[in-house]
Amino acid sequence: MRDEEQVLAANQAFYDAFARRDVAAMAAQWAMRAPVACVHPGWQALFGREAVLASWRGILEGPNPPVIRCTAPTAHVFGEAALVICTERLPGVELVATNYFVREDGAWKLAHHQAGGVARPGEEREESDENDDNDESDDESGLLH
Repeated sequence: MRDEEQVLAANQAFYDAFARRDVAAMAAQWAMRAPVACVHPGWQALFGREAVLASWRGILEGPNPPVIRCTAPTAHVFGEAALVICTERLPGVELVATNYFVREDGAWKLAHHQAGGVARPGEEREESDENDDNDESDDESGLLH
């Protein structure tokens, strides 16, 4: 599996943990050795694994955790670091997110997550349209190099 595909799989595992409200799976997605940070929409920046995981625990164990669907993820790999830019869709809300990953012990782990609202929600890209505007895409995967 190519690095871009591995990063997208790690990104999906993050959103899967979120969807399942699985605190342990969420913790497993975050880097152990690299410094981590997180900026939830409308929050101040959180620094350090303990603060970041405490925020996720509060969100996932809260009475009404948001239902989020990740769409149109695009991976960019820079050696041992990578980022995914995607759209987070919630009922009635659209956010844009950047997820920064580092490779630890051969696995891609989150080091930073930031999501925020967009001024004008976009149309959800359809699979067949993803490659029409991007000459750098790989076949039909929509991945960037």
